[in-house]
Amino acid sequence: MRQISRANVAGGSAGAKITVKSLRVQPGFLTEYSIRQTPTKLPIGIAWSDPAWAAAEILEVTHFRPESSNHRPRTLVKLLYSEEGIHGMFQVQDQYVRCIRSKYFDEVWKDSCVEFFARPKDDRGYFNFEFNCGGAFLCNYIINPERAPGGFKESVKLPWEVGRQIQVRASLPPIIEKEIAEPTVWTLQFFIPFSLFEPFAGKLGKIPRQVWRGNFFKCAEEVSHPHWASWSPVDEFNFHLPRCFGNIRFTE
Repeated sequence: MRQISRANVAGGSAGAKITVKSLRVQPGFLTEYSIRQTPTKLPIGIAWSDPAWAAAEILEVTHFRPESSNHRPRTLVKLLYSEEGIHGMFQVQDQYVRCIRSKYFDEVWKDSCVEFFARPKDDRGYFNFEFNCGGAFLCNYIINPERAPGGFKESVKLPWEVGRQIQVRASLPPIIEKEIAEPTVWTLQFFIPFSLFEPFAGKLGKIPRQVWRGNFFKCAEEVSHPHWASWSPVDEFNFHLPRCFGNIRFTE
């Protein structure tokens, strides 16, 4: 939730081939991801390789900030949507993994962390969903991301009564006190109901054909090999840049 400070595949055999639709930015090209519809709500706890994800496109978080160490964890993401909400999963082929935050609104970005930012409407604010590898998370509704004492110039911390609607399942334990130095693959699955967005962004209406704006991130700040990466590149050392968001298109 901050301006960045300076401070073998899961579910398959080792070396299994993954087909990735790489959405790297070319000059004059807008980063875009298509979310396909699933007829039923996906259960929390299914594997990355579960057939329920077969229709989902895979994007890759490839744009590492130069302030990062030489650690470049491969981070893949796939999303689907149902009538109820957005289903997502990150898969991270990582190393130097650690997480010590376990409560709602702890500083999860300092741990091994993945993030999804979403802006349903151009004339409204955006939501930042940030998850550490143990499943702890936070979410704000941010209207003005300019920095101010204690956070942002204009934002709302989603109270737990709202945040508890977000379902999360991590493949790693909630607490990893000693950093895991060897290569480690971990996943983070989430479900965000559309009803969570509406008290802040207004009625969403029919979802098919809508185009939201957003971004996906991988970061780890308080580890031996810190790094900061995004799907749609950011032009400053800061994830909270709506001007740098890509398109997220809901297909029929």
